[in-house]
Amino acid sequence: MAELTVPKEHEVPHHFDDLEQEFESHKMGMWLFLASEIMMFGALLVGGFILLYRFPGAFAEGRAHLDLGMGALNTFFLLTSGFTMALAALHGQRSDQTKVRRYLWLSLLFAACFLVVKAFEYSAKFHHGTLPGPFWSAEGFTDPHAHLFFGFYFAATGLHVVHVLIGMGLMVWCLLVSRKVKFTRAYTTPIELSGLYWALVDLVWLVLFPLLYLVG
Repeated sequence: MAELTVPKEHEVPHHFDDLEQEFESHKMGMWLFLASEIMMFGALLVGGFILLYRFPGAFAEGRAHLDLGMGALNTFFLLTSGFTMALAALHGQRSDQTKVRRYLWLSLLFAACFLVVKAFEYSAKFHHGTLPGPFWSAEGFTDPHAHLFFGFYFAATGLHVVHVLIGMGLMVWCLLVSRKVKFTRAYTTPIELSGLYWALVDLVWLVLFPLLYLVG
């Protein structure tokens, strides 16, 4: 029978003086990356609010064709996934590898549920022809600018979905690390940095949800 791999203590790379310096360096890098992400999403959201200001009728009519229940369900899935990521980090500090993996798997599950719901939403848009740009073929809309709402909808939610997939990849990476390295109070860097990234994913959705599903 193959022997089980027992996680070992994390070894500090030679170019760092100690664990604290390693963590602070990685955290600084993540914050700089998140700052660039915030600027990108910030520009996109400002564009969305400008469209809302200029074409309120288009947003009102477009919002009426979105499923508020699905949007609320996805909000629940993302916030719950963020909570389980925080629990994974907490139990990493307590050196409880079993619970770390359990909560990472739960985070992955809730993130996957978000994608499933979003796939159903996209499928409905394809069926009704409410697609962006030259792909627009929907009928029954009274506002001539309704297509602008759905153009923004697909641009914003599509970019967000890409980030959800990246976040899920980070969760899988944390699971792989947990098989080799033991998380302790001194070392939970992979989970904490992945949790920071996932917090951004949550934050962006908390702005997109009211802008797309509630306002107008």
